[in-house]
Amino acid sequence: MAKQQEYIRKPEWLKTKINTNKSYTGLKKLMRDKKLNTVCEEARCPNIHECWSERKTATFMILGDTCTRGCRFCAVKTGLPNELDWGEPERVAESVEIMGLKHVVVTAVARDDLNDGGAAVFAETVRAIRKLNPGCTVEILPSDMKGDYESLSTLMNSKPDIFNHNIETVRRLTKRVRARAMYDRSLQLLQRVKLIAPTTPTKSSIMVGLGEAKEEIIQAMDDLLAHGVDIMTIGQYLQPTKKHLLVERYYHPDEFQELKEIALEKGFRHCESGPMVRSSYHADEQVSQASAQRRINYMQGYEKQEDKEVDFKL
Repeated sequence: MAKQQEYIRKPEWLKTKINTNKSYTGLKKLMRDKKLNTVCEEARCPNIHECWSERKTATFMILGDTCTRGCRFCAVKTGLPNELDWGEPERVAESVEIMGLKHVVVTAVARDDLNDGGAAVFAETVRAIRKLNPGCTVEILPSDMKGDYESLSTLMNSKPDIFNHNIETVRRLTKRVRARAMYDRSLQLLQRVKLIAPTTPTKSSIMVGLGEAKEEIIQAMDDLLAHGVDIMTIGQYLQPTKKHLLVERYYHPDEFQELKEIALEKGFRHCESGPMVRSSYHADEQVSQASAQRRINYMQGYEKQEDKEVDFKL
């Protein structure tokens, strides 16, 4: 009989203090009042208190709180989702305005029950944010939408400032870690974004501590660069519940720094790497010069929005 894997005690550098001040509790109340979900809460992000209390940033999770997939690393609940809520985009936009955000991340549960994977609601959310908050840059973090590129075109027609899609882990571990996802399909999705919008920065993330080798991490970097990805984030996998995959190793902060240096040397425009880093961590600092300039143009009132929609066909 195979030996059962044992739990590993968290090192000191992964212990954080909870700070539930008025800013944090106020934002939490706002989310409940607007009937909105955040990946900060649903995925049990360790940075929620820093982001909500100090940086006043949040990652909105649209399309409900129930995912059609059951990835073995993720705490978001799995099951049959509710019907689409077309009032959600406006509520997200209103919350962004109340919070005074300058950069916002919009992600979503996987909706494999929908023909477009939820792309239409996603795109409407981006447009609603822009309409009510013209100076705000928007980053989107969708699922792979089952590799449907018409859905990707629908999403990209909303003109996000950053397109983020996570490969989550190295090629060898993908089947074990990600439900219904494919390593190459995720890479191809990121590459197709560049065909639709060549100047839009693309971004992806991996977790470490799941049993990958250093050489596999470096290969993942090469794979992302080969598919035109500009920004990479690397963080420590933390087991959300006993039902999820066990942590096989905790990386030291020095190892994360080394991975960051390797990523930058290889050609990534920006890399966040650290034990507490998540895909949306310090997302406001990762906005490209082009996105920052778009914000300036909006504030000065001379950027036009008459761009034609993309008719993406291959």
